[in-house]
Amino acid sequence: MMDTLVSEKPVAARLADPCTLVIFGAAGDLTKRLLIPALYNLVNDGLLPDEFAVIGVARAEMSAEDLRQNLGDALKQFATTKVAAAKAKWLLNRVDYVQGDFGDPGAYQRLKERLARNGGNHLFYLATPPAAFSLVIEGLGEAGMTRDEKNGWRRLIIEKPFGTDLASAKELDRELLRYFDEKQIFRIDHYLGKETVQNIMVMRFANGLFEPIWNRDHIDHVQITVAETVNVESRGGFYDATGALRDMVPNHLFQLLAMTSMGPPNCFGADAVRSEKAKVLDAVRRMTPADVAKNVVRAQYTDGIVNGKPVVAYREAPDVAPHSTAETYVAMRLMIDNWRWAGVPFYLRTGKALAVRKSIIAIKFRQPPIALFRDVPEAIPADNFLVLRIQPDEGVTLEFNAKVPGEDMRIGHVRMDFQYRDYFRASPSTGYETLIYDCMIGDQTLFQRADNVEVGWSVVQPILDAWRRNKGKGLAFYQAGSEGPAEADALLARDGRAWRPLT
Repeated sequence: MMDTLVSEKPVAARLADPCTLVIFGAAGDLTKRLLIPALYNLVNDGLLPDEFAVIGVARAEMSAEDLRQNLGDALKQFATTKVAAAKAKWLLNRVDYVQGDFGDPGAYQRLKERLARNGGNHLFYLATPPAAFSLVIEGLGEAGMTRDEKNGWRRLIIEKPFGTDLASAKELDRELLRYFDEKQIFRIDHYLGKETVQNIMVMRFANGLFEPIWNRDHIDHVQITVAETVNVESRGGFYDATGALRDMVPNHLFQLLAMTSMGPPNCFGADAVRSEKAKVLDAVRRMTPADVAKNVVRAQYTDGIVNGKPVVAYREAPDVAPHSTAETYVAMRLMIDNWRWAGVPFYLRTGKALAVRKSIIAIKFRQPPIALFRDVPEAIPADNFLVLRIQPDEGVTLEFNAKVPGEDMRIGHVRMDFQYRDYFRASPSTGYETLIYDCMIGDQTLFQRADNVEVGWSVVQPILDAWRRNKGKGLAFYQAGSEGPAEADALLARDGRAWRPLT
């Protein structure tokens, strides 16, 4: 029997830096559902210093006490662990409020005066719709609040999406760098806050078992799946202008792709890790229009049943155009033209209103020569897969072949399963705790650099261009509650491969 190695949640080497966290969009869902619960978890873990404060900025007419009450109610509803009254009070007592429109210079002057009473370090969080990014960046810059000072640093956290195409991503970076230095900017992707995503690098680079065979000589192909059961719900207006490709691929899926395929960094410093990610994404083969038609599937869900509940077709959702061609599902075949991965296809897929919620990375290893077993009945060894389960059932599965007990020679398929909950006692989290803490200590390892963002969009841009020229031609359909369109299955079948089943 294997020993169970149980570890308590690790304690950070030091407290977060004393700072004032300014949340633009403090009255929004992101703040209520994720940021405040994450801050509470940092309090619970003893990682926030006494010299910590929060200032919410929003358009809503309310007092600081109103905001504290609202956030306290949200904490009770969305906390990932039992809320201790004393710790909640500690956090909420440090909350203040500045009312103002994001385009109003007076709001930034009021914020500046309020921050002057705190002094020290200032961390600005843009928990706003993307349309407000430029307004807030310019407002902070013109008010003189963006440059590091002798008495404290200034940092900015910006949520995705980082642009809607390559041109807008470059323009957003120009706006950011007009007022902030790159070392001050933290482009946040909550996927990188998941322990299982960070574990990809540990699995690869801390184990001699895996890294020597992590290449084209031993790996047949890689599948990356991010499947969602949720439909567009009330976000039809946003989604109809965005689609699954823009919403998920340049950020979430490409982060998983980069961490799976990057070369070993010289160290785990921020620039070393991010440089390796940029290098491998830059090696992704750019597609011609013909490549897009052959290697990319776009699809949209029709009505169906998801988790036992009826779902209307995407085109019937609120704020969606009746003849919309926005994709709710995308699958693609990518090739990485470098020494490690030449000839190894990477298959990516993501979609809404699918049969199950699941995020996995499945690495299929090449089959050994089977001549040794040519005289063994039914001796066709099953595929060898290493499956990294990102969510919801976090863990790792290794699938291999073994002899079935008995006098005759028979081969059986074996699954060796590791589950995080069996080995580590970790409290439930929002995924934002590590990221917010890293911002407070200035560690940019888990955040995207400008070149990371732009190289990701440079891979996606030819697909967007081809789709725009096609004007919706080639859009496939799949039933809500299914595993996706038949065209996505055909994408792999053409190569003699198949997706791992979702269910």
